[in-house]
Parts: sequence; C-alpha cells; structure tokens
Amino acid sequence: MPVVCNYSGRFISLLHLKTLMARKGYIIHNQQAVYFLTFTVVGWIDIFSRQSYRDIFIESLKYCQQKKGLHLHAFVIMSNHVHLIVSVDDGFTISGFVRDCKKFTSKKILHEIENIGMESRREWMLHQFKYYASLHTRNETYQLWEHDNHPIELSSPAFTEQKIDYIHDNPVRAGLVYRAEDYIYSSASNYAGINQIIEVIVCFSDAQCVVTDYRHSRSKSQTSNSGGLQPPLAQRLW
Repeated sequence: MPVVCNYSGRFISLLHLKTLMARKGYIIHNQQAVYFLTFTVVGWIDIFSRQSYRDIFIESLKYCQQKKGLHLHAFVIMSNHVHLIVSVDDGFTISGFVRDCKKFTSKKILHEIENIGMESRREWMLHQFKYYASLHTRNETYQLWEHDNHPIELSSPAFTEQKIDYIHDNPVRAGLVYRAEDYIYSSASNYAGINQIIEVIVCFSDAQCVVTDYRHSRSKSQTSNSGGLQPPLAQRLW
C-alpha cells in the first residue's frame, strides 16, 4: 500500500491519512442543524443496481422517520452511493440516524447477498466486502459502507437549494433519465408534486422557501403560518 511521510517524520498509509483528514474536516458539530450527507459503498461497488437493495434503504429511512425523529428533506439512491439532506427532532441526533441506518442496511443487504441466492455477483461482492473490512480493526467480517459520511451543515436556504438541485441532478448527469422527477429513488418527484416512494419534508416550493412539515400535516403543504400552527420549518432551521 502507498505510504506518505507526515510532519513528524512517521510513515503512514494513504488510507490512514485519508481517514485522519476526513475525521478532521467532516464532523457533525450541531446535531440539530440540517445536514447534507453522502453514504458511499466501499470500493464504489454498484450494490444499488439491484432494486431489492434500494428498497431496503427506503425501508430504513421510513423506520427512522417513524421511530428515530428523522426529517428527510431530499435524497437520491445511485448505484454505489446515496445523498441525503436530513435533520432530526429534539431528543435525537443525526449521528444516531447515520449509525442506525448504516447498521440496519448493511446487515440486511449482506444477509440477502449471503442467503437469498438471487445475487449473481455473490462471491465477488463478499470477497470485496471482506477485503475492505480487513483494512479497519473495528470491522466485523464484512464492510459495506465507507466510514466517512462527509456531513456538510446547510446554513442557509440558498445553500440548501443548491444541494437539493445537485442531489436531484445525479440521475440526469448519469444518463439514467431525461428529467429528474422521473427517477423513482429520488425526492425530485416529491418536489414536482407527483408520485413518490417516501414522504419528504420539502424545503422549497416554486414561489417561496417553505416546508411541508408532516409533524403538523402529512397530506397538505404548509405554505403559511395559519390555523394556529407553528411557523414553517424553514423559518426555524435558518
């Protein structure tokens, strides 16, 4: 494995250096803020080219919405990585969501690969997951997700909108669809107001920066502070 010399003269692996830099530069400082997250499969393995694995990830998101205080604002599931914009209720943490979501999806996907018998890439995938697990002492037999999540705090509506557009454009840039809202495993359809695979707290409408806050109404977009409800979530987040 390639090595580099750090400032103290010690030789360390590039993998270890990358880990140290990631820990220094990507930290969830404010657990109650809105964050852009990226979950990446080790080795950029195209695990989510199979629908059943994408559905497992959606299942985990739905559970976290119901039980872990998750507010899902935007997402896209690509073949080897997932982008998310999330926040959480008081009493919960984003770090807790990341831990639980990754743990559940990893265990369930690996169980399907090992035991269901539908995966034609089974031997190769398990070999790869075992190899990446061997690079970290804290791992078990297999590692599916990279440890880093690259959390970026979204400090303004404009920055959030930029990241939402980036997320929704992923399938278009990959040549999977012509229109972002036609990609099923993305929140672009939520923002377009058409069929959707999971509830999303929409951060922006065509006219103004508002949020559909399902804590008050799961069926109607909340575009004004009326009827005695709390102010739109966007006003409370920034």
